[in-house]
Amino acid sequence: MWDPNSTPCSCPEGHKVRPQRNFLILIKFLWKPNRSIDGKVYPGVIKEKAAAQKEYDTAVSRGQSAGLVKIRDRKLELFHVSVSIAAASKVTFELTYEELLKRQLGKFELLIKVRPKQLVKHYQIDVHIFEPQGIRFLETDSTFMTNELTEALTKVQNETKAHVLFKPTIDQQKVNPELDETLLNGDFVVRYDVKREATAGDIQIVNGYFVHYFAPSEMPVFPKNVIFVIDRSGSMAGRKIEQTRDALLKILQDLRPEDHFSFITFSNRVEEWKSSLVPATEENVASAAAFVQTLLARGGTDINGALLTAVGALDKAEDLPERSVSMVILLTDGQPTSGETNVEEIQENIQKAINGKYALFCLGFGFDVSYKFLEKMALSNGGIARRIYENADAALQLQGFYQEVATPILMKIEMQYPENAIEGLTKNNFTLFFEGSEIVVSGKIRNELDLLPVEIKAQSHTSDLTLKEEANVKEKEQIFQDQRYIFGNFIERLWAYLTIQQLLEKAISAPEEDQKALEAQALELSLQFSFVTPLTSMVVTKPADQQQGELANKPTEADNEKPSNRLVGKSLKKSTSRLLGMPSEDDLASSRMRAGSAPGRWAELQAVSSRKLFSGVSRIMGGARAQPLFDEYPQFLLELAKPSETVCLNIDGKSQPSVHLLSDPEQGLTVMGKLGDGTNQFVEFRINYVNPPVQIHVSTDGIVVSHNNENTRLPWTESATSTIQGLRVSVEKERSFTASLPDTVTVKISLVKFPDVFLGLYFLDTNHFSDKVSGALGQFYSKAQFRDNSNTNQRADERLLTVSGSEHKVSRMYKKDYRLESARGPVSCWSIDLTP
Repeated sequence: MWDPNSTPCSCPEGHKVRPQRNFLILIKFLWKPNRSIDGKVYPGVIKEKAAAQKEYDTAVSRGQSAGLVKIRDRKLELFHVSVSIAAASKVTFELTYEELLKRQLGKFELLIKVRPKQLVKHYQIDVHIFEPQGIRFLETDSTFMTNELTEALTKVQNETKAHVLFKPTIDQQKVNPELDETLLNGDFVVRYDVKREATAGDIQIVNGYFVHYFAPSEMPVFPKNVIFVIDRSGSMAGRKIEQTRDALLKILQDLRPEDHFSFITFSNRVEEWKSSLVPATEENVASAAAFVQTLLARGGTDINGALLTAVGALDKAEDLPERSVSMVILLTDGQPTSGETNVEEIQENIQKAINGKYALFCLGFGFDVSYKFLEKMALSNGGIARRIYENADAALQLQGFYQEVATPILMKIEMQYPENAIEGLTKNNFTLFFEGSEIVVSGKIRNELDLLPVEIKAQSHTSDLTLKEEANVKEKEQIFQDQRYIFGNFIERLWAYLTIQQLLEKAISAPEEDQKALEAQALELSLQFSFVTPLTSMVVTKPADQQQGELANKPTEADNEKPSNRLVGKSLKKSTSRLLGMPSEDDLASSRMRAGSAPGRWAELQAVSSRKLFSGVSRIMGGARAQPLFDEYPQFLLELAKPSETVCLNIDGKSQPSVHLLSDPEQGLTVMGKLGDGTNQFVEFRINYVNPPVQIHVSTDGIVVSHNNENTRLPWTESATSTIQGLRVSVEKERSFTASLPDTVTVKISLVKFPDVFLGLYFLDTNHFSDKVSGALGQFYSKAQFRDNSNTNQRADERLLTVSGSEHKVSRMYKKDYRLESARGPVSCWSIDLTP
């Protein structure tokens, strides 16, 4: 049994690959094993669940080697793997996994659990990304990375493709040279996003199937009217109520001033914090925080009464913004035990009360909750359900969920396509769209079309929108012709996957007759496309006419304990050696994981044997040259126009409270900086403009803009844009700050969070700097000259750089690049250290 939402693989090192733990991510496990038994390969077959179980049981009773993979729950994506191996047999299971990466909070994320539990001779994580729209940013993160392991990580990126390779040697994996203990114990994360234009989205077409991605940005956010309905029954006592309090305190800080909110708590009694919704003023937020601190858990669970009270509060609310989004967020950990306890009656009562007016989001805390009950109630009322694990990070899970729904920017979205030309269209009407997410629609092009027209209608906070786009079918198909490392028919399978998921969702709240018909359609597609779903299982057996006639081993199954934060089944290293018959480390297959996000964020993960490893890597990398090793982040990256060079600059500013970085009197611009305590990176910048007279203080905590003795605070936690007499100031949530004036230099600051939190300053449009620009950074834009080393004994990677009359010996190095616009991984630059 593998951990929920994890990417299983047959890696002997015990390496698991798992997307971010988010229980609403739509993940499809496609098992296409080439199962090798005593040197012969037998493919796995997807069958209806009962038929697959019968075939597996028959094989085991005959003493044959066999394997069975089945899913336990549609939302948990929890799989059982049963294996029976005939005596003296060697069996290798080769599994292929595909995943539709879901965009959340403005990025796609692939989380790989690294838990080999031993040193591994051949260990490799190999990630390929291809995005025709262009890659906006790419970053990697890790909880176990050291300087030695950093040398094993390379990242290469161009406009549309990226390659991340992590390949540590045995020595690099060691905690220290004397001990055979591994450093590889934690998470390895790859995050990226694609470039987007202000259009109706991106359409991709392969073999007659299309997928349409729609993710608008920089749109005004709807004010929210939100009621938090919090379970404080006895079962929430202890850690759960503590984590709930912690999460709510953080969520309160994320409320916008234009939002309205309230709390309803319930046990066997329902209590309202206020008699009506209140605006999210500082005073009301502080009062709510004091109330949250008093939450105690005791009593029964009256879910019905609490939700009806919440709906009633929204019904009678007054003075709410005309265009706003109203929602109820329920958090509970148990079954209804007080008031109305019949779940079907509760579902009917709530649906009748809401009547399509509001969205209901249900969070189920732990595994005692009836998740199907919550899911049906949420889906019937325009919301979603999410399970919250009882782990140490439960408070972060709760806060993360709120952040996903905190910024609605569109409502009543209709994605329209020509009816006579498209068939099998997946869901194309959506109640709400939240900033940082993505709508995905797929279908089959029925006729020979030259152009595929798309029209999107939606409501924004300020107006009704209509967006139109036309996709040239032949041009779109041509884009993917030469991408050999992606799946050939991935869009067709993506269409099938979305269709199956949506059929099963519809079945949850459908009448019994309709439910059977929907499940029959889902089963047919699951069998056609070889998907392991709640309706199917995969079985692999040795043909009966080749059985060995030996006594059967009993099938080994993971125990049915509730999922937890531990690795279920300990580690895959143990599983492969014990269950899959791989006798020694020398015989173990090395791990090659290709997390290639094919177009459309369709990721494939493979584990193959060491005999296939090197030829496979050569084929996939296409003979690309290895990227040189690279060092840590520099303090500053300067892109010089004259000469056309990149400089990586570190300044020793410890002895100064503030460092004068740049002044340009003709631009009317001054920039000062301050190093952080205990770090060699800058954590504060002060930007002063003369015209208009604006002062900007940027720190890792937030941004303060001062003008005419008025201060405006802009947090990193939300995107915002403001214009003051032509000066445009903008914040990209959790990523960057930009200040720009027409025909002047643009100041940009990246918020970097790994390995330390710091700010990365850089400038765009530097050709606007005047000859009078000065300061520790400014002098490089006016007074920097590289001396020609053709007549010296210097190496090619060494130069002499003259700045303001001082001569510096600089070396060519590779550094991490914090600039968001960079189309590369590590940046090649001339490295220099200065003392101002």
